[in-house]
Amino acid sequence: MSLQPVIVGAGPAGVRAAQTLVAHGLRPVLLDEAARAGGQIYRRPPENFQRPAKVLYGFEAGRASKLHAAAENLLHSVDYHPDSLVWNAQGGALDVMQGHSQTTHQQPYRQLIVATGATDGILPVPGWTLPGVYSLGGAQVALKFQGVAIGQRVVFMGTGPLLYLIAWQYARAGVEVAAVLDTSRLSDQVAALPGLLTQPAVLAKGLYFVAWLRAHGVALHSGVRPLRLLGQARVRAVVWHDGQQERQLDCNAVGMGHALRPETQLADLLGCRFTWEPQQRAHLPQRDAAGRSSVAGVYLAGDGAGIMGADAAEWAGELAALTLLADKGVSVDAARARWLQGKLKHLQRFRAGLERAFPFPENWAAQAPDELVVCRCEHITAGDLRRTVHEGGAKEMNRLKALSRVGMGRCQGRMCGVAAAEILAHATGQSLEQVGRLRAQAPIKPIPIHLLQTPDPP
Repeated sequence: MSLQPVIVGAGPAGVRAAQTLVAHGLRPVLLDEAARAGGQIYRRPPENFQRPAKVLYGFEAGRASKLHAAAENLLHSVDYHPDSLVWNAQGGALDVMQGHSQTTHQQPYRQLIVATGATDGILPVPGWTLPGVYSLGGAQVALKFQGVAIGQRVVFMGTGPLLYLIAWQYARAGVEVAAVLDTSRLSDQVAALPGLLTQPAVLAKGLYFVAWLRAHGVALHSGVRPLRLLGQARVRAVVWHDGQQERQLDCNAVGMGHALRPETQLADLLGCRFTWEPQQRAHLPQRDAAGRSSVAGVYLAGDGAGIMGADAAEWAGELAALTLLADKGVSVDAARARWLQGKLKHLQRFRAGLERAFPFPENWAAQAPDELVVCRCEHITAGDLRRTVHEGGAKEMNRLKALSRVGMGRCQGRMCGVAAAEILAHATGQSLEQVGRLRAQAPIKPIPIHLLQTPDPP
């Protein structure tokens, strides 16, 4: 029996991949962790939610509505499974938990498109575990999906274009945005202009967000160094250094994040080969220009294989599906595939421009105090990690994990992995490439313990 192609993720990449497969006569299985298709960038609220698309998505309302309509039109042509978390992969099958029933089943596959998207890159500061502190993505989910703000007076800090987008979304929703604290400098943005000008429409949107925030009285500070968050029962203030002096600002909520990073755990469990990508400061699964991974029958698309944005995710999803079809011997439009590859290649220069405009604060690890909690699940501090290096001889991420328990908690290193790698590299005098990456382990995300229990023999 021929198995249906399987797609993991129903964001821009997954939906376009499904569309392409359906257009060529296939009926794929579409597994979606969310309740409704759209992904994070076009996350859809519950059906009875009343806020219009223009309010939810701003400039992207048209694209969001088109993607949502495409997903709705696919419902009779795909086997769509919402609220379905893929938490493991083994033996040619995916282990899937259905959220409402909290039951698990196996989904076999022969061809698989992985479109798992991205998550926040977190560089913690003292006090980041206080109530009222969210990742930028978490703050956006609260607003889009639940129609609530994370606080009445919010500070957003970190770096990356998402920082200004979410601040704009909150301010437009009527929330008091006390300040935007950006670790990058104006000189970084100026130096990045040649690359950013390759996508003038996208650049114009970013400039609009900044201008709108300034015009509406939101304080924008660049070149800052976040120092600590203050509070007891809840965060009440942010303290930072502006390059000349220490400053403090009252607030009751903070959204923080340093750009995005790919969700690569499933690709790892599938056995995909990884390589170091210096531009994104991460080990990423290998894929060729057509979307093939190093594992036969496994294709990679969207931000889960490298952060490129929503437009690129749609192109990559369609391209991966065309490649899958061609590998099955189905006749496809080769010119269209080449066009998609060209679009993705052209976008690389813009992506490099973004990295130049919003650089990662490379001196973060050197300035992180010993008492800083890095892994909140296991309460592992920066000092604990440094002692593990100096006393235990850890020089590689998985050795550091084994000796210190960093990354062994509920998040499986998804939140603490970036910071732990930075501290390990600094403490050992190695590069990030040399310290390696945390190997993925099942479950990728938390699941009820009873799903892992083996039934008693009869």
